[in-house]
Amino acid sequence: MAVLNIKKTGTIAIVVSRFNDFISKPLLAACLAELKKAGFDDERISTVWVPGAFEIPLAALKLAKKKDVDAVICLGAVIRGQTYHFEVVANEAARGMMDASLLTGKPMIMGVLTTDTVDQAQKRAQDKGPNKGRDAARAALEMMAI
Repeated sequence: MAVLNIKKTGTIAIVVSRFNDFISKPLLAACLAELKKAGFDDERISTVWVPGAFEIPLAALKLAKKKDVDAVICLGAVIRGQTYHFEVVANEAARGMMDASLLTGKPMIMGVLTTDTVDQAQKRAQDKGPNKGRDAARAALEMMAI
C-alpha cells in the first residue's frame, strides 16, 4: 500500500449548495470534521453557501483566484428528477469545477453527489458511515501536497 503525501498546512475554501441541504449539511459536517482532525482550525477554512450546484463553479473560481486559498472543496447533491434538468445541472457543474481548477491551477474537489434517488444520496452522506464530504477533505489534503 502506497503512503499518501498529505499536506496539513495552507487554507481551504468550501463551497456548499443550499439546494438539497438535507444532504449537503452532513457532507459539510464530515468535511469540516476531517479537516479539523488533520489540524486545520477555523482560521484556515472558509465556507461559502450558494443557491444550488449550478452556481458552485463561479463561487469556486472566485475563491480559487484568491492568493490565500490553496484548494477548494465543492459540496452538494444533484438528485435525478423526471426531467433532463438533472443532466444539465450535473454535467455543467462538473465541467465548471474542472474548468476552474485548470484555469487557476488549484485543486478543485468534486464533492457534489449525482444520484438517481434520495436514498442513494443519504447513503453517501451518513453521520457515522460512508460520507463523501469526508472523502472530499482527504482528497483536498492530498492534492494540496502535489
